[in-house]
Amino acid sequence: MGEVTRLFPATKREEDGAEEGREALSQAMRIAEALLFAAAEPMALEDVQKRMPRGVEAADALEGLRAAYAGRGVNLARVGGKYLFRTANDLAWLLAGAEAEPKRLSRAALETLAIVAYHQPVTRAEIEDIRGVAISKGTLDVLIETGWVRLRGRRRAPGRPLTYGTTTEFLIHFGLDGVADLPGLEELKGAGLFDGRLPSGFAVPRPSDDSALREDEDALEEGAAPEVGDAGAEGGDA
Repeated sequence: MGEVTRLFPATKREEDGAEEGREALSQAMRIAEALLFAAAEPMALEDVQKRMPRGVEAADALEGLRAAYAGRGVNLARVGGKYLFRTANDLAWLLAGAEAEPKRLSRAALETLAIVAYHQPVTRAEIEDIRGVAISKGTLDVLIETGWVRLRGRRRAPGRPLTYGTTTEFLIHFGLDGVADLPGLEELKGAGLFDGRLPSGFAVPRPSDDSALREDEDALEEGAAPEVGDAGAEGGDA
């Protein structure tokens, strides 16, 4: 009987500890909610962690917050490896009229954007080779102006051409955590973008937007700007 009695204090301590843990997590969720609500830009996990109560992981607080907001008009999303609140996808149309109409991109610009996203880091010449047609003057300039494409570096090749990649703004706009979340070949087929008559061995590349320069890239010089008439000779498609 004495042995059983001695078990009760331990059980009570465990219950108290569990309750304290729940309270700490609840407070951590409130802190994370306040931080993200006030933040002007998406927040990285490590930045949220700095404000967490001792013993609470930011990842747990954010997961709890994500679950709490599921199904509501505002959701917690992770884009570009960072966290932010955004309008639920099925309600985005309600706010469409309140925002300035985005600049409409030409088909050539959209194709170029897709090539940059899937093949980055990529040069202008490589984009033209993949598309099979020259890029009209200013196409890459337009994509850079939208904030979706950036200059990465210079290829270690004759002429040291500029390399291009996507930005965090690209991920945010399209609701992606990373470019690895871009659809693969089967998903693209399912969306009706391919009709099944693809060349033998055709494959969609596995994209990566690792910010680190690759072995065949050099860093940009300070104040570097796109080549004059970034698309080379005029007269390409629009």
